[in-house]
Amino acid sequence: MAKRKRQITGAKIEKYIKEGRGQGIGKDYLPWLEIQDVPSDGRATRGKGWTTNRRHDFMSDLERDYFYILDFSDEVTDIREQYPLLPLEETMIIAEEIGVKHPMIPHTGEPVVMTTDFLITVGNKNVARTVKPAAELEDKRTIEKFEIERRYWESRHVDWGIITDLDIPDYFVRNIEWVHKEFHNEDVPDLGPFVINQLQSMLAKYLVEGDTIARSCLVCDEQLGLEVGTSLALFRHFIGRKIWSVNMNERIVPTLKAKDFQINESFRSVQAKGG
Repeated sequence: MAKRKRQITGAKIEKYIKEGRGQGIGKDYLPWLEIQDVPSDGRATRGKGWTTNRRHDFMSDLERDYFYILDFSDEVTDIREQYPLLPLEETMIIAEEIGVKHPMIPHTGEPVVMTTDFLITVGNKNVARTVKPAAELEDKRTIEKFEIERRYWESRHVDWGIITDLDIPDYFVRNIEWVHKEFHNEDVPDLGPFVINQLQSMLAKYLVEGDTIARSCLVCDEQLGLEVGTSLALFRHFIGRKIWSVNMNERIVPTLKAKDFQINESFRSVQAKGG
């Protein structure tokens, strides 16, 4: 079977634009590139965002990890990944002005649409961020492409910057990853508000008294007649929804106590939410 072509030709650019790629905001945004559109080393992933309530496409672990930080932030209101630098002619002109080669499709020499990894809305302004391993920042060709990208955003008065693995706090990200998929917890509507409120009150009491997370959750499961693991999933849900908070800069270990556990006052009367 012939290998599927992944080249982005002029015709495909028009097709992508007609499909709405690189357009829209919030849940209606479509990334210019999806994981099936580019060669992968197996690290491309997808995940549903809290902020946008849509599926996101990540081309690397580093992109996914930076996304977790953005999605957890209260200041970020929109996250658009794989954002296209259009029109194509503009980046071509920039490349010519600074005397570097514009990114091309191998074997055809046709110019390719450049993308920025993330266009982020913070408050009432947008910022653009490119994600790259620090080890690759010494590569001359990488720097040339970054300069095209930087000038593109500068002309639009949008702050642009580079995020590397050195900017990603590992414990913080791993904690967000651990609670992330429970943000939309399907047990919440099935259990109902009465059971959820009981569980919140009971579990918080044990955690405040200093019991370990795992033991507190197991006791709640037993006393409320819940399937084992339900309370732990809801613990993650409460942290993700920021109804509760713990020290996110130290790795959350269920066999240990919840460090710096507290009930957030602004969420004290807020019930958990479902999917």
